[in-house]
Amino acid sequence: MHKRIKLAIVGATGLVGRTILKVLEEKNFPNTEYNLFCSKKSAGNKLKFLNQEYILEELQDTSFDSGFDFAIFSAGGDTAKHFAPIAVSKGCTVIDNSSAFRMKKDVPLVVPEVNPEDLFPNNGIISNPNCSTIQAVVALKPLDNKYNIKRVIYSTYQAVSGAGRQGLIDLENGIKNLPPKKFAHPIYNNCIPHIDTFSDDGYTKEELKMINETQKILHKPDLKITATAVRVPVENSHSESINIEFDKPFELSEVKELLSSSTGVIVLDNPNENIYPLATLATGQDKVLVGRIRRDFSVENGLNLWVVADNIRKGAASNAVQILEKLILKN
Repeated sequence: MHKRIKLAIVGATGLVGRTILKVLEEKNFPNTEYNLFCSKKSAGNKLKFLNQEYILEELQDTSFDSGFDFAIFSAGGDTAKHFAPIAVSKGCTVIDNSSAFRMKKDVPLVVPEVNPEDLFPNNGIISNPNCSTIQAVVALKPLDNKYNIKRVIYSTYQAVSGAGRQGLIDLENGIKNLPPKKFAHPIYNNCIPHIDTFSDDGYTKEELKMINETQKILHKPDLKITATAVRVPVENSHSESINIEFDKPFELSEVKELLSSSTGVIVLDNPNENIYPLATLATGQDKVLVGRIRRDFSVENGLNLWVVADNIRKGAASNAVQILEKLILKN
């Protein structure tokens, strides 16, 4: 990591963008020069980062002319579709947090603990998966390696921060009995089985993302998966009930041991002591918490897991920075 690196952060003022900066501060890469880009309305404002004041720059077609090595995009699909190809044409490798490129065949979709080998080769764009997919596959991958997964049923309990700052505001406003602006219904004291838009088959885009992205990341295009994604009145960290059916029989003790030794996983599974993953425990860290590990007696070789992770950190910011770290090491 001795070569000087020039890094652009696109969407630096958003919820994920600010967390990316926080994670970068923690990593403190040597010999790295940063430029922070934002929308027109935030341009010119100052932001403190790494004990320096940075002036936020408006993202423009010419922004990448000065030659960046890498860029982390966290500014939505439309921005990514327009500016990522421009950045790549100038020799920059883009790590994109939006869904714009995730399902494109020539774009790697990467969770570093799961499929780092997919990073290379790449055509200049690497996609960060959906937050709810990231935490799920960190738990699923070691189990798939050993027992071969046949089917997955996802039920998610997703925090309002997954909808950005406006999601948090809706929760706060709901407590004051004010109408929602982001969600279709009040989120306070409520669960809303509706994340992203509905497709013609009755699934939401969030549910389809989980299905399609899991298949791509695990290299199992025919894996049977179904999902129900629900928004819950929790500020941060997504919780997921994951039901898995394996090809092979398993011992519960083996499963727990395997997960405990897996990269990026912390097993919290002692029901007698009321120890299991909670959103409050996951918030602020990059590990995926797994617990409530138990057999599903209704099918042969069935398993239930409760999986919780910080959706803004591991589900977006930290995963992107982990990808960056691997790219820098290869550079």
